[in-house]
Amino acid sequence: MNAPARTSPDPTFYRSPAEAAAAPAEKLAYVVAFDRSAQRPDALTVLDVAPDSLRYGQVVGWAELPTLGDELHHFGWNACSSALAHAGHDMHGLERRYLLLPGLRSSNVHVYDTLPDPTNPTLVKTIDAKELADKAGYSRPHTLHCGPEGIFLSCLGGADGADGPGGIALLDHATFDVLGAWENDRGPQHLAYDAWWHLNQNTLITSEWGTPSMIENGVDPELLLGNRYGHALHFWDLAAGKHLQRVDLGAHHQMVLELRPAHDPEATWGFVGVVVSTQDLSASVWHWHRERGSWGADKVITIPAEPADPDLLPPALKPFGAVPPLITDINLSVDDQQLYVSCFGTGELKQYDVSNPANPRETGSVRLGGIVGRAAHPAEPDQPLAGGPQMVEVSRDGRRVYLTNSLYGAWDDQFYPDGVGAWMAKIDAATTTGLSVDETFFPHDQDFRGLRVHQVRLQGGDASSDSYCYR
Repeated sequence: MNAPARTSPDPTFYRSPAEAAAAPAEKLAYVVAFDRSAQRPDALTVLDVAPDSLRYGQVVGWAELPTLGDELHHFGWNACSSALAHAGHDMHGLERRYLLLPGLRSSNVHVYDTLPDPTNPTLVKTIDAKELADKAGYSRPHTLHCGPEGIFLSCLGGADGADGPGGIALLDHATFDVLGAWENDRGPQHLAYDAWWHLNQNTLITSEWGTPSMIENGVDPELLLGNRYGHALHFWDLAAGKHLQRVDLGAHHQMVLELRPAHDPEATWGFVGVVVSTQDLSASVWHWHRERGSWGADKVITIPAEPADPDLLPPALKPFGAVPPLITDINLSVDDQQLYVSCFGTGELKQYDVSNPANPRETGSVRLGGIVGRAAHPAEPDQPLAGGPQMVEVSRDGRRVYLTNSLYGAWDDQFYPDGVGAWMAKIDAATTTGLSVDETFFPHDQDFRGLRVHQVRLQGGDASSDSYCYR
């Protein structure tokens, strides 16, 4: 907040995807961890991910929040490569330095400075729930991205936790003050979740999960079977904050979550994951695209449910005799060639060749955890794992994939009622030989002091941190 001005642009602002991929590899990973019981503070943890380090795979930094009950979930940088296209910004002052940590349950947003010591983040500001409600009319902040005009913070609820409409709060890049609601004309949009964009096409896209009461205690079977969770994409005029088009994926395609637009700044396509179909418990990935000035979306990946002995299933799934894949995160490599799909239910991470985005081809798979499978990590082959691949983050060069195993406290408890523990894994990725688990990287359980781990951010940026402005 009182940092000296830079004398040159931040070297982690990359003009193009190719420049980002060629930059030095990450040496640190930032991972948020939360206490499900809300009796201890959540934390921002720092892990050593440099293979030549004596502390490789270890937690080397720990910053506790000053509050209880936040439930850290998604988080992100104050600035990134998209800043190169932002009008009016002082490129000698703006830098990728601060991490903003929204509390999904508390509606607080804590801001941490990662300099001068990247392993020792320090708290510099807290945006409390009242400021978010008073200035933007929102609560339950979920996801944030650095973008035009400021930091875009997507929120699930209205002021003070009201059941919507959810939307986007705009924050100042430098002061982190809440500037207001981003939307000027929301049209039919009511449910919210993720927000991303095609910068060069002046287009913002949003997806849908549910309002606070719909998600508070996990998946509500009545709402799910009634097809009342989100099932649409929304396309907006980015500069005007105006809703342009709603694309309905079909009511039975419930919970339209992570958005991954192409990194190519001239592209007009991307992928979104759908958690579950109420017709057959399958999960799916959809490809959105623009043709003749209109946006559309097609299902390009379907992952079926896996039959299972009801005696091995949690109560919520016993009547179905099957394990749904539960696609809860996807990630697109910076070169737009590989898509990674995490299946929290079956415990599988899938890799797809998406060089033809309309026709993905599966090229690799690994299994860790799973509701029934409980596949072990090779570092401890005799120890069954709970949880499953959930948050998935890809290095800028596409060679490393990082996984954590907790989804959301209430969902963890529903699908893994005996507990999920905490673990993080690193997957070595190749386009020709598929995926392999790094046997030497396995921070878990007491490494995280009993907290559950969720999203990962990589030092210098990663595949889901940045949008690029130039080819």
